[in-house]
Amino acid sequence: MKNLVQGQTGLWEVVIGLEVHAQVVSNAKLFSGAATAFGADPNTQVAFLDAGMPGMLPVLNKFCVDQAIKTGLGINATVNKVSVFDRKNYFYPDLPLGYQISQLYYPIVSNGYIDIDLENNETKRINITRLHLEQDAGKSTHDLHPNLSYIDFNRAGVALMEIVSEPEIRSSQEAMAYVKKLRSILRYLGTCDGNMEQGSLRVDANVSLHKPDTPFGTRAEIKNVNSVRFLGQAIEYEILRQLEVIENGGAVVQETRLFDPTKGVTRSMRGKEDAMDYRYFPDPDLRPLVLEDARIDAIKATMPELPDTKRERFKKEFLLTDYDANVLVAEKEVAELYEHIVGFAKGQGAAKLIANWLIVEVFGAMNRDDRSINDLPFAPEYLASLVDLIIDGTISGKIAKDVFVKMWETGKEPAKLIEELGLRQVSDTSVIEKAIEEVIAANAAQVEQYRSGKEQVFGFLIGQVMKSLQGKANPGVVNTILKQKLSSS
Repeated sequence: MKNLVQGQTGLWEVVIGLEVHAQVVSNAKLFSGAATAFGADPNTQVAFLDAGMPGMLPVLNKFCVDQAIKTGLGINATVNKVSVFDRKNYFYPDLPLGYQISQLYYPIVSNGYIDIDLENNETKRINITRLHLEQDAGKSTHDLHPNLSYIDFNRAGVALMEIVSEPEIRSSQEAMAYVKKLRSILRYLGTCDGNMEQGSLRVDANVSLHKPDTPFGTRAEIKNVNSVRFLGQAIEYEILRQLEVIENGGAVVQETRLFDPTKGVTRSMRGKEDAMDYRYFPDPDLRPLVLEDARIDAIKATMPELPDTKRERFKKEFLLTDYDANVLVAEKEVAELYEHIVGFAKGQGAAKLIANWLIVEVFGAMNRDDRSINDLPFAPEYLASLVDLIIDGTISGKIAKDVFVKMWETGKEPAKLIEELGLRQVSDTSVIEKAIEEVIAANAAQVEQYRSGKEQVFGFLIGQVMKSLQGKANPGVVNTILKQKLSSS
């Protein structure tokens, strides 16, 4: 009964299919030589073809094709030797040609899958129907003038990979996990930068409800969601909206809806078109794309280590937990930074300790100061030095946190900070033994309680010793000597 929604008339199953539109990382557009840099002045990166000028012929960008092939290999799919470009006809102000060059009947990639990570270390395989190449449209802006809309054609013609899942997703949580995993794979491959805020990765969600063991219901499409969090919110709202419509005797309309993140609701945009409404036909200006095995094999030879493989290696090589490994491999830059730092460490077990420090202390400070992983205020190898200083007993874990704060503030290496601040750990047994004897003498009542069986008093005595040595004593040495002293009469 997992992932079923309770309604007034019983249980309903949620069916979700996702269409992810991923802009291809490329210096030029799919069919023209115009640049693709984000943030350029409006309408400054537009070739005649992108603007829909008559007589302009498309020329297929070889690099964009290679990027699609690489992505197909990365999502465990079949790269088709023959694919065909079609014209998808519709008329929007930001579509200068009056049609979009896309692929419908014969896509470049088909029949793939990715495994998503769920709670309790569970995984679920989501099959991918297809990946096809197509042009992006331009961008219309409606909030810069009370009476006018503005159109920027810089994005028109940029290469898109539309990645279509099977309708096998059953909850908003699964949908978010799918997009996170797919985005991670694309970023590892270097085929899409995954920047959802800039619109280079956008998601359309098809949502429907039906009673178990009955045919699927009518779906509504939520268009152009540009945040994983918003995707979850949009799907949750849409589930409740459709549930209310159906259980009140209404019928869900097949339509395209938009999500309003301010109000947390979806609203109708237009009736949902079917493929026949777009009047697809093969583009007469483009020959079928025919790929040779040698080209596919050459790209396969350049494939990087992808998140799932890297996670298993991290667990085996660095003895990381599932949680730590998952966190570290989710973002390519984080995984690379972690391995870079580990390469500088010398202490036994440093890799596991570095993972803890990176996930807890570094990520915490990054969130607090709104920094990225590529914008740390100290040299990354300093974290390896800090961990080594803990392992060799120069400082305790507690003092290391104080050193980390100073390292974050000043950018100085930890060894210098320890000397400047006088934080070196006391491991001299004679010094520690003297402090323990003084604490025992000053706390006779607590010592007697401990010797009478009240073992929790031991923590109090440890604290008194650490306090007398300003927190610099080696905790292990303090623990051992204190137990010895307390057990002797």
